[in-house]
Amino acid sequence: MQAPVSTDSSKPIPIAAVIAVLIRGDEILLVSRKNPPDVGLWGFPGGKMEFGESLEQAAVRELFEETGVRGVAQQVLTALNAYDRDAQGELRQHFILVAVQCAWQSGEPVAADDAEEAGWFRLQTLTDGTLALSQDVLEVAQMALQAQIIN
Repeated sequence: MQAPVSTDSSKPIPIAAVIAVLIRGDEILLVSRKNPPDVGLWGFPGGKMEFGESLEQAAVRELFEETGVRGVAQQVLTALNAYDRDAQGELRQHFILVAVQCAWQSGEPVAADDAEEAGWFRLQTLTDGTLALSQDVLEVAQMALQAQIIN
């Protein structure tokens, strides 16, 4: 027997979002976030899904909106939790981020939408401490690199 679907719209629920993970050669595409969560930190382009949109469509759309780069969705890598908290540590929003690996088609990154900056970074830059990274960026980049090697 299925549990009834709740109609209580006052109860907060997680928000579905995607991140586009794009490796080109020995570089990875990252953006510096302009909006919460993770303002000022470097991470993958991404954002909220639109109603009726597939994971792959959302990743390709967000990639283009934030960077002007065109890509093709290849596969889902993983799903992550991202929490937006206020100065007192109270939870404001909970995002479920689905990481979608994409293949580069065309374009060079130009920050737009809610990206402050955008650029290609050598994979070693993610480990040397020169960039302030969002949580799980290094781990997701390593997953993408491993998947690229296998495929």
